[in-house]
Amino acid sequence: MNHALLDLRRAAPAHGGLLGELYLNGKFFCYTMERVGVAIPAGLYQVLLNVSPKFRKLMPLLVGAHVPASWGVRMHCGTVPADSDACVLVGLAKLPNDSKIYKSVEAFEALMTELVKYTTLELTIH
Repeated sequence: MNHALLDLRRAAPAHGGLLGELYLNGKFFCYTMERVGVAIPAGLYQVLLNVSPKFRKLMPLLVGAHVPASWGVRMHCGTVPADSDACVLVGLAKLPNDSKIYKSVEAFEALMTELVKYTTLELTIH
C-alpha cells in the first residue's frame, strides 16, 4: 500500500489538554495529546516526512490550509500538554481521566516504523 490514512479522534478538552486516539488505516495505533488553545483546527492535513531542524531527526510534518509548512507542526514525543506548542504528541498508554500519555518514545518509534513504508500520508483530525 502506497497511501496511508491517519485519523485522529479528539476527546473533549480536560486539564489544558486534548486527549485523542490515532488510527492508521482504520486500526487503533496510539493515543495523542495536544494543548488546548494552540491545537491546530480539525480538518485534513498532508503528512510529510522530513528532518526537523529543531529535533534533528526524521519526523512527520503536518501541512494543510490552516498549517503552512513554515509553522513546523509535527507529531513527536511528549507526555503532557505543556510539551506541545501546537504539535501532536503520541503515546502508547493513558490512565482514565488523566491529562497525560505514557510510553511516548515507544509510540513515536513504532509510528515512524510504519509511516516510512508509505509514499503519501494524510491525517484527518476530528
